[in-house]
Amino acid sequence: MLKEFRADLHIHSCLSPCSDWDMSPRKIVQKSLEIGLDLIALCDHNSAENAGATMREGDKRGLPVLPGMEICSREEVHILALFDELDPALEMQAHVYANLPGENNSKVFGCQVVANEDDEVIGENPRLLIGATRLSLYDIVDKTHMLGGINISCHVDRPSYGIINQLGFIPGDLNLDALEVSYRIDLAQAAQEIPGIGSYSCVTASDAHYLDDIGRACSVFELAAPTLAEIRLALARKEGRRILV
Repeated sequence: MLKEFRADLHIHSCLSPCSDWDMSPRKIVQKSLEIGLDLIALCDHNSAENAGATMREGDKRGLPVLPGMEICSREEVHILALFDELDPALEMQAHVYANLPGENNSKVFGCQVVANEDDEVIGENPRLLIGATRLSLYDIVDKTHMLGGINISCHVDRPSYGIINQLGFIPGDLNLDALEVSYRIDLAQAAQEIPGIGSYSCVTASDAHYLDDIGRACSVFELAAPTLAEIRLALARKEGRRILV
């Protein structure tokens, strides 16, 4: 039986240098439950180090959490890589880290806090997570798919780090699973106003960096279960799975 699931597939934690310190694994799960989300994905910039803690807290509270990353390509396009389990997300993280130059300056870019599910700080990431990797869009998509994940090109309506603004178009041979439209514009309006997105499945998400931003935009899926496999079917419009909103 298919059911409706409200999903916010793009949430940052305190690991992202541009995010608020209140975005701890525990508080993210708590806020998501308070506003009635059925599924979330944790997608920090170029890292998945807080994904495991958020997943464990979600397991305790009954909220499915997908581990992910918002990866910045060498073209300076942001793209989500989402996985169903932590191990492939961490393997993707290792690939990103091997191709991520620079060190963070917390006074300039902000702190990059690694936290556990008990709201305890366990470290700080020294890498320049806000920076661009040496990986091309094709490298990111191919590696994500090899690891069993899906890719969603971020905030295609925005001038900053969106694929259309950066490249001028969406390459037809780039095997994207979906596009993300930001909270700034609804999906119907985006389909009419943004050239080149009509043939893609489109989702919307909060891109939350603060607790009050969680769920300000979310997609409603019709699925058999809140899993990545089911979302993949919905994005491909297969077996009755679909995006409702």
